[in-house]
Amino acid sequence: MEGEEKSPSNSPEMTVDEIYRIVKIATDLGISKVKLTGGEPLTRKDILEIIKAIATIRGVTDLSMTTNGTMLASLARHLYDNGLKRVNISLPTLNAELYHKLTGGTLNDALEGVKAAVAAGFNPVKLNLLILKCASNYDFLEMLHFAKETGTMLQLIELEPINVDGTYYSTNHKALVEYETLLKQKALKTEVRTYMQNRMVYHLPDVKVEVIHFSENAEFCAHCTRLRVTSDGKLKPCLMRNDNLIDILTPMRNGANDKALAGLFTSANQNREPYEKEGCEIPAKM
Repeated sequence: MEGEEKSPSNSPEMTVDEIYRIVKIATDLGISKVKLTGGEPLTRKDILEIIKAIATIRGVTDLSMTTNGTMLASLARHLYDNGLKRVNISLPTLNAELYHKLTGGTLNDALEGVKAAVAAGFNPVKLNLLILKCASNYDFLEMLHFAKETGTMLQLIELEPINVDGTYYSTNHKALVEYETLLKQKALKTEVRTYMQNRMVYHLPDVKVEVIHFSENAEFCAHCTRLRVTSDGKLKPCLMRNDNLIDILTPMRNGANDKALAGLFTSANQNREPYEKEGCEIPAKM
């Protein structure tokens, strides 16, 4: 009925207590790192309560968030004080007009969010730059300068042909080779994140740049130990698939005990299978 307040039992959105319980069961099974993503996690009015609740769980050693940053300026200090440790901020361009075209948001809000995150004490603050053809090389150099100025770390991300329209991908995909060539020339040293897609990290004077290739996903899939929980309470072993999800929220609301819910985590983990295998073509989109 319109205007009627939904109770937790029939709401598709998980409550703070439900999120806490799911994370607590996960940590009891050995999971120690938690990242809140979206959509946009800061749109939840109870986000500070969620952060505070998760941060109190003894087994959580790392609590981070990916955000577009446009609501971060007023929340950064509170998020930090309540236990959030790191933030990744999606920043596709430093051109205000293009930023609005790509995101519908206001660039200045995102920039203020970046500065507030640094001032709050988050370390590292990572800027996620998805490379698109519509954004020029000038954007990359400007972003590199902005990262250096703000004391943040830059992540270059290759557009993936997964969950996007084929036309959009062919129109907007741009290889990262030219950027890596430049980074190799400027780097004082490099490192490889072995179990994170063999990502290269380039240490430039006063700034670090990490490069994320879609083409390296076979390596990532082979070593992936991540497990996602969707906003409507389903365990998701693979980011790229939606055909092997396990509902944990419904059993929880129907009175399942922690042991039964832990069994659902085990089942989800058993459903894990590399989405992309070395030497194999990418499976058809589900």
